[in-house]
Amino acid sequence: MEESPPVTHHVAQRQATLHSAVVAEVQTAIAAHDVVVVGMQFNPHVARARKALNTAGVNHHYLEFGGYLSMWRPRLAIKLWSRWPTFPQVFVKGTLVGGADQVQHMLADGSLQVLLEGPAA
Repeated sequence: MEESPPVTHHVAQRQATLHSAVVAEVQTAIAAHDVVVVGMQFNPHVARARKALNTAGVNHHYLEFGGYLSMWRPRLAIKLWSRWPTFPQVFVKGTLVGGADQVQHMLADGSLQVLLEGPAA
């Protein structure tokens, strides 16, 4: 797998201020809830992740930022902050575990429950 080029100081500073209120909202939710799903309207992968969590009885906090034609800049800021390129972004005990595929896999093999029962990251 190819590594991303290092982020320059200037780029890091710009990323830190890009929609900082949105990123702060995500960070606050992650600190306050064991499971947080960050998503967008009409995205079938977001719906799949949330349905899998609901079916497994895993309570989660959901943050939604627009749809395909709105709020793309705040979503971009979240992607830059998390370094995860797609939605949903699922955080468990403060750790980004991935998207819908990863959540379904973790529910199937029991690793999500193990992570939930362990200490916060």
